[in-house]
Amino acid sequence: MSIRTERVASLLKEELGAILVRDYRDPSYGFITVTDVSITRDLRIAKIYFSIMGNPEVQKKTMAMLEHERSHLRGLLGSRLRLRLVPELLFYQDTTLDRVQRINELINEIHKDDKRKDGDEA
Repeated sequence: MSIRTERVASLLKEELGAILVRDYRDPSYGFITVTDVSITRDLRIAKIYFSIMGNPEVQKKTMAMLEHERSHLRGLLGSRLRLRLVPELLFYQDTTLDRVQRINELINEIHKDDKRKDGDEA
């Protein structure tokens, strides 16, 4: 990415995160965090990666809300940022935290099994 696209991506991440925290605080949507923004070189399309704290039903509802509010969010960004063209927003759920949690659970299970085996041998 060029310096300009990195700056615009950073601005979008910061402002969209603030909008979601401030205007979309409904507990039925879970806690939404913008984790990354990737933008095309021509600044026309922004891929927004976000994580959602909540069960799968809450995550599905939140994703539907974001898709429904896409044009409204783009308008809010346009009113807050000084850009000639506000990029089209594409939303992607970032499941990295879910995978990290699952890996930690598996590691903990392995350690519990090791402790049981050590206790049986002693």
